[in-house]
Amino acid sequence: MSTEWSIQDLAKAAGTTSRTLRHYGQLGLLPPSRIGTNGYRYYDQNSLVRLQRILLLRELGLGLPVIAEVLAGEQDPAAALRTHLELLRQEQDRIRRQIESVQTTLHKTERGEQLMAAEVFDGFDHTQYKDEVIERWGKDAYDSGDKWWRSLSEEQKQAHFQTHLDIAADYGRAHAAGLAPDSAEVQAIVARHRAWIGDGWQGKAVLKEAFIGLGEMYVADPRFGGNYDVHGKGTVEFVRDAMKVYAEANL
Repeated sequence: MSTEWSIQDLAKAAGTTSRTLRHYGQLGLLPPSRIGTNGYRYYDQNSLVRLQRILLLRELGLGLPVIAEVLAGEQDPAAALRTHLELLRQEQDRIRRQIESVQTTLHKTERGEQLMAAEVFDGFDHTQYKDEVIERWGKDAYDSGDKWWRSLSEEQKQAHFQTHLDIAADYGRAHAAGLAPDSAEVQAIVARHRAWIGDGWQGKAVLKEAFIGLGEMYVADPRFGGNYDVHGKGTVEFVRDAMKVYAEANL
């Protein structure tokens, strides 16, 4: 008799939950190989391979409807695995470049050297935040920003990144100098920051609540906060407070 796994055993082995596997089953992504007389779901070796594909595709950022289309079009499991292996190697290269980018940023920051956008953002992909952006601001906001971003040349993209690096560095210097968030010097930096955000929002008004919310998100999410705290601990909170002052007075 071939080896099979209960839904609990499979979930434990995959580091997920029985609820998730049942959801995959309801969507037709992972039907059980058989259902016992007791109503329990059981999965065979082919199910393991299929679940591995699902989890790997999820890690690459694909949504479940897209994964369903991918799996529906696959006839040869070995060919599918070879394709995915190549995708993983590409992802491995992207992560390697990210590591090198962060190392360069760290070393230059420690030595007080000028940061360059081409080095800082090598290997980064804006689409990894797609679901987050849609959840916070809606699909239209993501589609508009994505269309704008893709329309830019590489030089324009690097210039956009460099502008934010310069703004973040100026925030750091102002914080280190002991300037108050509501000082004229700091508020001038925030005005540049708002204009930079407006570029990505394609002429749509940067509303007061959204601007304040961005500042709060910087503090709450280390992926964003690190862009500021690299210039000195506490800088991200300083940025949040300065953005709130600006929003209350100008938006």
